[in-house]
Amino acid sequence: MILSNLSKIIIAIDGYSSTGKSTIAKQLAKVLGYVYVDTGAMYRAVTLYAMQHDLISRDEFLKEKLIESLPDIQLQFHFNAEKGFAEIYLNGKNVEEKIRTLEVSNYVSQVAAVPEVRKKQVEQQHKFGKEKGIVMDGRDIGTVVFPEAELKLFMTASAETRAQRRYDELKQKGEKVTFDEVLENVKSRDHIDSTRKDSPLLQATDAVVIDNSEMSLDEQFEKILALAKKAIENA
Repeated sequence: MILSNLSKIIIAIDGYSSTGKSTIAKQLAKVLGYVYVDTGAMYRAVTLYAMQHDLISRDEFLKEKLIESLPDIQLQFHFNAEKGFAEIYLNGKNVEEKIRTLEVSNYVSQVAAVPEVRKKQVEQQHKFGKEKGIVMDGRDIGTVVFPEAELKLFMTASAETRAQRRYDELKQKGEKVTFDEVLENVKSRDHIDSTRKDSPLLQATDAVVIDNSEMSLDEQFEKILALAKKAIENA
């Protein structure tokens, strides 16, 4: 059921890592006939670029060199009809799979904390939202990118629940990881995302909080779809 004949709004979905923001955003966009923009993928792609060019490792992070390289980093989304969502391309190459590894996860919060990186991504995100009819997920969509969004959601769940989900997902993809490694990554990203100086992870004062620790995917989707329909009707 596509509601494209009604007013189009901006739906901002923020929250902690591994709370299922992307999954719910994709579902919502599909049902509403909206465009879905995965801002996390944008930061992951910049992180992948930094890794490929030896700008970040366990021992060092060459921030200034990454900032100098930003004009060389071109990101695009191309819709994949088979998968039903847009995949991210880094300098013309599809990197949708490459950006989802634990290795990228280990560095993405550091890269996303660089003000110049955030500034460039936010500028691009604003362009995506000009026409409305968009679902965007990330860490600062409702607070920084689109504070005027008609519907703001803030997703949360316990660190252990989120780590288990992420661990299961990575194991399914054949990655050799331990639960403790994933839990450590989740906690580390929470800390970096919440304490960085530029656009930290914050719940917008007018956001609806969705704690999905004990919710099924169907329950969560029905609740959020009802909120979206109400926001569209009131727009």
